[in-house]
Amino acid sequence: MTTHDTAPHLRADHPTWWRIPLVASSFGLPVLALECAATGAQGGLGRYGGALFWALALYAVAWALPRRRSFRTLRILAAAAALTITVLPLALLLVLAALLSD
Repeated sequence: MTTHDTAPHLRADHPTWWRIPLVASSFGLPVLALECAATGAQGGLGRYGGALFWALALYAVAWALPRRRSFRTLRILAAAAALTITVLPLALLLVLAALLSD
């Protein structure tokens, strides 16, 4: 005779859910703070401020998503998009500075 477990199974939390947001935040948030300070000192964020706020919101989403394994892809996408939005203007600035230095 077989017995069936009638108790509902609790969803398993992903044990390493925090790694992706931590890596993205540790690289991106200092750069984001530097960009906010640099553009804010020039008299306001302007249109560039929208990108900074989107990046900050995506970092928050990467941390706030549920800790289930099924949300791992969304967590990776949110963290990667936030890091890209944060680093892309700085990379463009470095490329333009390299082009103008010759």
